[in-house]
Amino acid sequence: MATDIHPTAIVDDSAELDEDVSIGPFCLVGKGAKIGKGSKLMSHVSLERTEVGEGCTIFPFASVGLAPQDVKYTDEDTSVRMGNNNVVREYVSIHRASVGGDGVTKIGDNNFLMAYVHVAHDCDIRNHVIVANSVAFAGHVIVEDYAFIGGFTGVHQHARIGAYAMVAAITRLSQDVPPYTMVKGTEKAKLFGLNVVGIKRRGFSDETINELKTAYRLLFREKLALKDAIKKIQEELPYTDEIRNLIEFIQQNKRGICR
Repeated sequence: MATDIHPTAIVDDSAELDEDVSIGPFCLVGKGAKIGKGSKLMSHVSLERTEVGEGCTIFPFASVGLAPQDVKYTDEDTSVRMGNNNVVREYVSIHRASVGGDGVTKIGDNNFLMAYVHVAHDCDIRNHVIVANSVAFAGHVIVEDYAFIGGFTGVHQHARIGAYAMVAAITRLSQDVPPYTMVKGTEKAKLFGLNVVGIKRRGFSDETINELKTAYRLLFREKLALKDAIKKIQEELPYTDEIRNLIEFIQQNKRGICR
């Protein structure tokens, strides 16, 4: 059992709490909750139908695992699954999945969700993602590893944000953001370069960065059709993991690509 449950907290008998879990004042831990070792609910946190990993901290007035805002949802057995070492700040809302997906809203490991972020049903926020204040993700959004999302950004349902991408604050995002790029725009989001600072900080070599610069130029600045740009990249550049990731992301897009 948890070593620290405040007397004002309400914990359902079915909840599973690992050792060293802390449940603060006025928290509500409902049915289907599972909280991993060393995780902390500070105060006034609402949690149900959610698995929280180890070492997570959830700040006051956050709500995780409540019913989705989807008129098709009729209390099907869905959930939220959160990994390890996540920080969820004040007033964040993370809704459990709705119908039409795999039944789970996913938060990976080592993510930082700042105050007032909303993660809608069936989203997949992967690892080492930073989401600034008041960002809203609609349903089924995918955010890949090490992405950064600036404050007050709105992300359309089913959009994808690629690994190591950076989205500027107050962006209206309705199309996919390619990996390693930067995007901004209050009317229509547009690319404004490669996220060189971000990928340097993550240890990318100069050689890899130069290859990505060439690929970016061919894809988005040479006015080539995407299929022609991809063919030219495959002919002129080594097919590294980073180049493959960029090309496959573009080939798999369904909502269109920010350009």
